[in-house]
Order: sequence, then C-alpha cells, then structure tokens
Amino acid sequence: MNSNLESLYKIAQKPTRTIIGLMSGTSLDGLDVALCEISGSGEETKVNLMQFNTVDYSDDIKLEIRSVFAKQTIDFQKLVLLNEWIGALHADMILECLTRWDISPEKVDLIASHGQTVFHAPKILHQQEKFPNATLQIGDGDHIAVKTGIITLSDFRQKHVAAGGEGAPLAVYGDYFLFSKKGDNRIMLNMGGISNFTYLPASSNPEEVFVTDTGTGNTLIDAFTKLYFPDKSYDKDAEIAKKGTVNKALLTILKSDVFFAKPFPKTTGPELFSVEYVTKARAVSNTQNISIPDLLATLTRFSAETIAEAIHTAITNTIYTVENFTIYMSGGGAHNPLLVEWLKELLPCQFSTTDTLGISGDAKEAILFAILANETVSGGTSDFGIRKGIPSVSMGKISFPN
Repeated sequence: MNSNLESLYKIAQKPTRTIIGLMSGTSLDGLDVALCEISGSGEETKVNLMQFNTVDYSDDIKLEIRSVFAKQTIDFQKLVLLNEWIGALHADMILECLTRWDISPEKVDLIASHGQTVFHAPKILHQQEKFPNATLQIGDGDHIAVKTGIITLSDFRQKHVAAGGEGAPLAVYGDYFLFSKKGDNRIMLNMGGISNFTYLPASSNPEEVFVTDTGTGNTLIDAFTKLYFPDKSYDKDAEIAKKGTVNKALLTILKSDVFFAKPFPKTTGPELFSVEYVTKARAVSNTQNISIPDLLATLTRFSAETIAEAIHTAITNTIYTVENFTIYMSGGGAHNPLLVEWLKELLPCQFSTTDTLGISGDAKEAILFAILANETVSGGTSDFGIRKGIPSVSMGKISFPN
C-alpha cells in the first residue's frame, strides 16, 4: 500500500482525530484556524475545540483578493497566481498558529481547508441554461499539504455541486451532527457576509433538515462603511447605523429582487449583493442624497427583514409555529446589536448563541469544515435523503504531503 494511503487509513481508524479547520469568508477579514479533537462521526460526532485564532488579512492581501473577487472581468493570470499564493499563505498562517500554541505539525492528523471564495455562480444567479451550478475557491490544497507536512482536504464545495447542490451552504452537515436535539426546534443562524440558516426540527429526522441562504448579512453594511470611512472595516457596534433612520423607499426596492421569491434551498453572494446593487436601488428610489447613517441603518434593516422573512417562510410550511423555535446565532452579525435587536423584534422566538451549546460562534464555520473532513475520512453513513441541496456524499479532495 502507498505510504500516504496507509497513513490516511490509520487516521481513519483512530478513536480521536486532531483536525485543523480553516475558513475565510466573503468578508475577507482573515483566516479562521480551529484546532479540533473530533471523535465518532455522523450523529455520534463529538468535538473539542482545543485552540482557535483568526489570522487577520493585511491590507495587501485584501487588495490582491479583491482584484479578482466577485468580478465578471478579471486578469486571469492574477487568478492563477493567487491560487498558489493563497495556498502557501494559508500554510504559513497554520504553521504560525501551531508555533504559538506550542503544537508540532506531527500532532495534527488532517487539515480541512475551505479556501477563499472568489466567485459563486449558482444557476439561479447566472441563469444560463446549458451551464450547471458553479463556485470557485482558491488556495490550492497541495501547497498547504506540502508546506505543512499534513494531509489536507480541500475544495469541499465541488462535490456538493457535482451531486446536485449549489455548493453552499455546507453548514447543514455539522449543524445537524452537533446541534440537532430530539424534542427541540432549532434554527442555527449564521450571519457572515451572507446570512444562512439550518432548520433543525424537533423530530431530528435528517430528511426534514435543510439549509439555505437568506440574502445579505454583513457584506453591504461592511462595504459602505469602508467606502465612506476608509479607516473602518465595519460598523462596530452599529455606532453609525444607530444614528440613522431606516428609509422605507430604499428598503422596499432593496427587497424587490427576484432572489427573495425563489424557493428554498438557494444560495447567493456578493456577486448579487454588491455596491452596484445598492447604487441601482438608490437611483430607482431617488434616495441618492440620504445621509450615511440613514443608509447604514437601512442596510442593517434590510439584512434583518430578509433573514426574518426567510425564517418565517420556512416555519410556516411546517406543523410548528415561530414561537416553538430557538434561534442560535453565530458569525459577525451576532455582534451587531442593532441587527440582533431588530431580529428579536421581527421574530417571536427565543434567541441565544452557539456558545451556549459549547461551540464558539466565531469558530463555528472553521469547526464545521473540520467535521466535513472527519466525515470523508471516517464517516459518510448519514442519510439526508435525495433532495436538492443536501447530497449524502463525502466531500473534499485529498492532498498528500509527498
């Protein structure tokens, strides 16, 4: 047997595996690095978060990624160069974290790398009949494996697309394995650049579980904060938005896109919800001259209302009522007090965070990719049924160090 395959086989047989999960989202803030101990698989999965750190992206890194990020026209050579460069960069960040934590790379069994999304193109957005759903993440897994010496799983979203999904959100697998509880109705709401939620009914039946994007989370709020306040990367504690008033005319136009009428599950990204999207809405609603605080308040309300309306729609089609659910928040939006206040106003549910369930909301997405790698190596037996968006497959391409 090839020595690499032998090593992987031995890892699969271990009662507990040490896996690093990586996540860098559409906000481009940095790389989340979660060092996890994982035992079991499927519904028996148990996770212990040993260490977590977010390695901030420098302005130079953000600038390079934005040169190809969510753009219809790019320098193709730059995309190719960035694929290799991001992989090596993420490897360096992993090694820096391990040094800080005083952990040898030899102690880590696997790396689960999400990569950096540069373009997401589900069919509902590109609308080209002959082409399927598509998505692209860069940061080559071979570079991570070779530079760290650790077996790396990457490019998880491609299998999801190949099996009939849209490549996102992938949170459903980890959310179900970690958080589903018989007798409890739960919504796992992640508010990153784009917001999504996983529906976990009290039945705990995996065939009833689903996940969907709702629309924007922080991406538009962050984009316009950076546009008008270059020294700020986001509206911290909603300090600017709190000074403003929601503009109803602009809000109505922002909510009028056909995406919001599409059935679940569905996905989206900054390819749709961009600065241009808001600029067009301001022109249509004749709100080009509203104040910056009013604009940020309206964008925050836009996120709150589209999240709340999506959750109402999901629950309306079931035997339950909204009051029967607890919403567990995670992601950067969970730290936005105005967004959370409006969600509580719009949704008569109990609210909490994933931290109360033993999983850091900030580390959750990186942990979920570690769980996906664990499933590929030692699980794969859970059956979510044959449904759009939740293929029961193992995901991730495997890269060996040598």
